[in-house]
Amino acid sequence: MPEVTTAYEPGTPCWVDLTVKDQQAALDFYRDLFGWQGEVGPAEFGGYAVCALNGRPVAGIMAATAPEGRPAPPTVWTTYLASDDADATQRAIADHGGSIVYPVTDIGTTGRMLVAADPAGAVFGVWQPLDFFGAHVVNEPGALTWNELSTSDTEAAGRFYAQALGLRPATVEGLPGHYALNVGERTVGGLRPLPDHLPPGTPSHWTTYFSVDDCDSVVDALVKAGGSVIRPPFDMQAGRMSVVADPQGAVFSLIASPDSP
Repeated sequence: MPEVTTAYEPGTPCWVDLTVKDQQAALDFYRDLFGWQGEVGPAEFGGYAVCALNGRPVAGIMAATAPEGRPAPPTVWTTYLASDDADATQRAIADHGGSIVYPVTDIGTTGRMLVAADPAGAVFGVWQPLDFFGAHVVNEPGALTWNELSTSDTEAAGRFYAQALGLRPATVEGLPGHYALNVGERTVGGLRPLPDHLPPGTPSHWTTYFSVDDCDSVVDALVKAGGSVIRPPFDMQAGRMSVVADPQGAVFSLIASPDSP
């Protein structure tokens, strides 16, 4: 079911957000591309905007701000993995070779979060829900549909996410070197080597995939709006997809599954 009504199981990707220099320009771009509704939020939460699709939260967009003495964060989509205890997850990440980028922080009464990097440097977030559990709709056009880790060391990454976050890697038939990331018996994400089409030196990273009804037409709209194409639309096992960047350089993927409306 695309609609989510209960908290995600620990380890499951539950939310994505974009950190960007021009927040209003990003809100306008994704409104036109995906039909999101969103506006700059309250000052006490840094203006964080929760974007909705047909009234249901799907993603966040925030302005990049530089903490005192630190550089501004990059323009990037971040994947958040669910946790039922952010402090315990933070300890597990550190104990298994990860590093903490931003330690556990209370976000009002909505939840508790942290940002970390795995041993290969891929950055991800952790979200412990209180009043807000994450995306209320997934797997439909304009919403999050997949999260995938591309890494320089799949074996080490598999061990880390299993030990620190409970994500169990399993081989994918017909795709050598690719792994499903499972919570219990349910596949919730993917793990793969860094793709050959990426420039040499590309760091390990998580990629956000959004569902679309027609990959080619959405890519055309993105280009007309100032975005760029990293990998043009192509057919693959799960459907037709493309790797793109928004006008400010944030990379994400689009995918139209064979059963998209």
